[in-house]
Amino acid sequence: MEVSTTVNMHEAKTRLSQLVEAVERGTEGEIVIARNGKPVARLVPIGTRQRRPIGRYDGVYPDITLDAFNAQDEEVRRLFLAEGESATPRKRRAKR
Repeated sequence: MEVSTTVNMHEAKTRLSQLVEAVERGTEGEIVIARNGKPVARLVPIGTRQRRPIGRYDGVYPDITLDAFNAQDEEVRRLFLAEGESATPRKRRAKR
């Protein structure tokens, strides 16, 4: 996990160009700006994303096999069909 540097608002205003340069160079991954000791903003390079922990949703979703998943296709198709409508796709008429 990256450790971020925290600076107070006055220091951030005074050293803004230096802080932006440090983030651009990559020497700082993130700079947290605080007001009265409370974090209020982050200075990060554009185009980077926070890394999400691997396995975040482990155990949240039920285990389902590929065969069980694919077996639901016909049921889903049936639910979308209007009463009396055929499950075979209709041919499109050519535009004139």
